[in-house]
Amino acid sequence: MIRPADISDAAAMAEVLSGWIDATPWMPRIHTRAEDFAFCQKLINTREVWVADSQDGFGFLARQADSIDALYLAPELWRKGWGTALLDAVKQDREQLTLWTFQASKNAIAFYEANKFHISDLTDGQGNEEKLPDAFMTWTKD
Repeated sequence: MIRPADISDAAAMAEVLSGWIDATPWMPRIHTRAEDFAFCQKLINTREVWVADSQDGFGFLARQADSIDALYLAPELWRKGWGTALLDAVKQDREQLTLWTFQASKNAIAFYEANKFHISDLTDGQGNEEKLPDAFMTWTKD
């Protein structure tokens, strides 16, 4: 089920986020798991956050205005329509959405392109905390 997040979802969100960081060889771990949890609590308190809550796994999307700040799914939900369902939930009241993703995340870029986002800009990563090259992507309503 896709639903709005509440503060009790922070632990599951942090587990998904931390799990992705730990499983991604090119992603540096620059925050502790406790900091990931605090970050997820902050997202819930400062952003519009939607969760994919399934018996098979968990995922979440955080948006502020037209900017998607986070989209993470447990691996068990990958390629099963949950990411698209989260995007569809936040596209409803927007004419445009933007997001940043890492250039090394080829699967994320392919996913966003399949959902009609396009790369608007590429950077060397000096503007992000991880210092990894990233891509700015944009979606515009048809």
